[in-house]
Amino acid sequence: MVAEDVATNRFGRPIATRFPPEPNGFPHIGHLKAIALNFGIAREFGGRCNLRFDDTNPTTEDVKYVEAFKTDLTWLGYQWDAELYASDYFEKLYAFAELLVENEKAYVDSQSEPQIRQTRGTVTTPGTDSPYRDRTVDQSLELLRRMRAGEFPDGAHVLRAKIDMAHPNMVMRDPLLLRIRHKHHYRQGDNWCIYPFYDFAHPLSDAIEGITHSLCTLEFKDNNDIYKWLVRECGFVHPPEQTEFSRLELDYTLFSKRKLLRLVNEGFVAGWDDPRMPTIAGARRRGVTPEALIAFVESAGVSRKPQRTELATYEHAVRDDLNMRVPRVMCVTNPLKVVLTNYPEGQVEELDASYYPHDVPKTGSRKVPFSRELYIERDDFMEDAPKKFFRLAPGREVRLRYGYFITCTDVVKDAKGEIVELRATYDPATRGGDSPDGRKVQGTIHWVSAPHALDAELRLYDKLFTIPDPDAVEEGEDFVSVLNPESLVVVKGAKIEPSVANDPAGTRYQFERTAYFISDAIDSKPRALVFNRTVTLRDSWAKIKNK
Repeated sequence: MVAEDVATNRFGRPIATRFPPEPNGFPHIGHLKAIALNFGIAREFGGRCNLRFDDTNPTTEDVKYVEAFKTDLTWLGYQWDAELYASDYFEKLYAFAELLVENEKAYVDSQSEPQIRQTRGTVTTPGTDSPYRDRTVDQSLELLRRMRAGEFPDGAHVLRAKIDMAHPNMVMRDPLLLRIRHKHHYRQGDNWCIYPFYDFAHPLSDAIEGITHSLCTLEFKDNNDIYKWLVRECGFVHPPEQTEFSRLELDYTLFSKRKLLRLVNEGFVAGWDDPRMPTIAGARRRGVTPEALIAFVESAGVSRKPQRTELATYEHAVRDDLNMRVPRVMCVTNPLKVVLTNYPEGQVEELDASYYPHDVPKTGSRKVPFSRELYIERDDFMEDAPKKFFRLAPGREVRLRYGYFITCTDVVKDAKGEIVELRATYDPATRGGDSPDGRKVQGTIHWVSAPHALDAELRLYDKLFTIPDPDAVEEGEDFVSVLNPESLVVVKGAKIEPSVANDPAGTRYQFERTAYFISDAIDSKPRALVFNRTVTLRDSWAKIKNK
């Protein structure tokens, strides 16, 4: 569509798009589609893309949300051509309001909000004309000017377009344009006490900026009629063209800023940047990269048909990206001590360990200490193991990653019968994980040296809701009732290899055989390491076990 408009010079000016968020919440993954599309179209056709804040509701907007959008867009790698605000157009919008009244295309209505709602009609019955619809131009102009001067309380009057109360599109039944609201605006202060509705401010802001393509989601499809009507009646030549596309919907996630704000305000999450939140800030703190987010939204594509995206698709994009960029380290999440009875006491050796596997175009290695006492994952040992369990068990031999073959010889239990320690022997001829006699083992497990391991807290994040569509709760049920009580599991006492000791907070890793993690940028300290789980790895034994 855009290519054809460029070829025909339809608008007589370069391509111009805009990303127009309302600054009443943090940007979230649902915004990604509009971000990538608007900035991407501008890039592809050598045009410009404005960042314009549609800040027309003083009761919900705040400068902190403006800064959040700017921070996250920059982090995503996008740069806007102009930073603009709908509130800067209030004077121009007011002038358009007077123009519409003078042209008998708008009038001041003095009905209450419930009365206006009741007279709109239904999809099958026409609306009813307001008793104030036939006010003269002079009467409406006088009231409009007094509204601006602050002479009336909230709700006393409203400016409406004069279109058709029997229009089949209910949006066109004399839509509201301006309302009285005696509220302090975060940018305009107390300069204004009348504020434009979105349907009035948005199309005219686009037209003022010379936008060519107003790309928006399908929820604004019915609003396209008022968009076209306003830019035409206000005299714009070659006005912007509104085109709708489906929203980005993701399973086990909701994007309603009203609901997300409630989660924050009522303490269901730790803030807008809580790693369980679908915000860009939450994804960043969880360890997702901007490249993964953009790859995900581009794979979803653009369509007119509403669709939900499976969470697995999102996680695949994150996992695929991290696999190629982050180093591997070993971390034991639920430690079980193993004592190698034939390993010399007091001896420590350093083993070579690769940061990246052979199929990743990166190189690098580190030294990992090896000693007589080790920690392995408790889940990597079974006392009565079935045949398909290829990890450690009494009498069985496994390979230690980068290390040696070991064989479990004894199981030490406490008075309650709980396993507290394993005894094992190692084969010194298998250093590096291979046997010179060609002996094969079917299992390889990770480990850390007990005397050298660092303590770590792991925050295991999972989906925030228990049902795929948390907006579709049963009638009368609150959406918070389907919050996942295990969306965050905190594991204390994990043991991680010492190579991470001097890495800065915010470093991403793959914990081998476990998951991708990032050291928390806020809470992680050198002597109190905290890691957030980004996304899990696939676990073949877990599938067998569950089956």
